[in-house]
Amino acid sequence: MIDSLNERLNRILPRLTADDFLSGRGIGNEIAFYIFDYPPEDELRVREFLDTLLQHLPRHKPGLRVQHINLFDFVLDYLRRRQLLDKAIQMQAAKGDDALRKALAGPLHESKLASHFADVARPQEHDLVLVSGVGSVWPLLRSHSLLNNLQPVMGHTPLVLFYPGRYDGQSLRLFGKLKNTNYYRAFKLVP
Repeated sequence: MIDSLNERLNRILPRLTADDFLSGRGIGNEIAFYIFDYPPEDELRVREFLDTLLQHLPRHKPGLRVQHINLFDFVLDYLRRRQLLDKAIQMQAAKGDDALRKALAGPLHESKLASHFADVARPQEHDLVLVSGVGSVWPLLRSHSLLNNLQPVMGHTPLVLFYPGRYDGQSLRLFGKLKNTNYYRAFKLVP
């Protein structure tokens, strides 16, 4: 018996390689942001699937230029580049999580990260950007705020956010529990 997550995962590859999807046809003038939500307890299955997906995409759509960004690794790299990572680790050890979160609120503000994200994603050079690691980087980075700030930098390049929680087309619920501010600009990748 195939469970519903496997059914949904199996529909991702054909969806991502469809010409209509990659060209943004059928979404009107909306931004090409998509969310694949899944139960947080299936995080390891989705990570494994992403590894397999990244291997299969070039076989199913030769020449497709795909960029995968893990938000946790992205934030670590950003802090390293700004020479803040070691200081952040020391602060967390000495003063705790709340102090660290407050200290990094400015450097990790989504409006600042958007330009760095564009530098890493290079949407003008890629046909598709996949984003994972949402749960790992929380609460330092809020996905709905990042998406709002990425709208001007992504152009027409489709972005797919793999989200450990629920997206009902109106709001995001990280881990199925934490309600974020309403976010209605993305489409569900597969129902």
